[in-house]
This record gives sequence, C-alpha cells and structure tokens, in this order.
Amino acid sequence: MTGAVLLYDGSCGLCNGTVQFVLRWDRRGSLRFAALQSPFGLAMRRRHPEIATVDSVVWIDTTEGPERALVRSDAALRLASYLGMPWSWFMIARVIPRSWRDALYDLVARYRYRWFGSAVVCALATPEQRRRFLDADPLAN
Repeated sequence: MTGAVLLYDGSCGLCNGTVQFVLRWDRRGSLRFAALQSPFGLAMRRRHPEIATVDSVVWIDTTEGPERALVRSDAALRLASYLGMPWSWFMIARVIPRSWRDALYDLVARYRYRWFGSAVVCALATPEQRRRFLDADPLAN
C-alpha cells in the first residue's frame, strides 16, 4: 500500500458524511477509503494494535517513511492538512494540548450516532470515486 487511506466507521452518518465531504473537496484525488468493518479495515487493525479499539476515523499514511496510523484529533487534523486551504487552517488547533483535543474528539465520537444518525443509504459514487474505495477493488487488499 502506498499513499494515505482514511478508515471510517461504515455505519456512522458523520463518518460517511466526512467521506462524501472529502470526495467533494479533495483536489489531489489521491486519498483512498475503507470502512473499519471491511476486510481491509480489519487487516489494518491487526497490523496496528493501537487502532484495534478505534471506532471512528483513522488516517493510515505511508507517504513519509514507514506505515503509521493516526487516530482521534491527530487523524482529523491530518485530514484537514491534506485537504489544503481553507481546511488546513484547522491546523492551528495543534497549539491546543492533544489531551484536550482528544477529549473534544471523544465527546463528538461518543454522541455521533445520536447527533448524526446511522448511515442507512450509500451515496452513489462515480466510477472514479469507486476506484478510491479499497474494498471496491479486490486487488487493492
């Protein structure tokens, strides 16, 4: 695997909305996606024990050195940085201690189903977008 992959909770409305948001605003078109519940997501959980209990969003990156997994607020900020301006302005939040950022992230993650619901309908993706979902391409796993 090369590049970056965003792992997300496939049954979460907020997580699926985030994927749709990224598909719309990703100028590079290089970020790929996989549900945490998918075979690829499960393989990443086995490979990275630190994400075994994560149930929201994980950023897997191999662009700079060995593969690494970012979770919670670090993953969200890395995504904002990846999207570029104006979203990268959120990187200013790095001045806030990680424990505080993660506490806010955990609060949203805890109530995300209540606030944003479940993903009961999948958005129709274009053929180009479908190629970015690792589980849509059996050769990507």
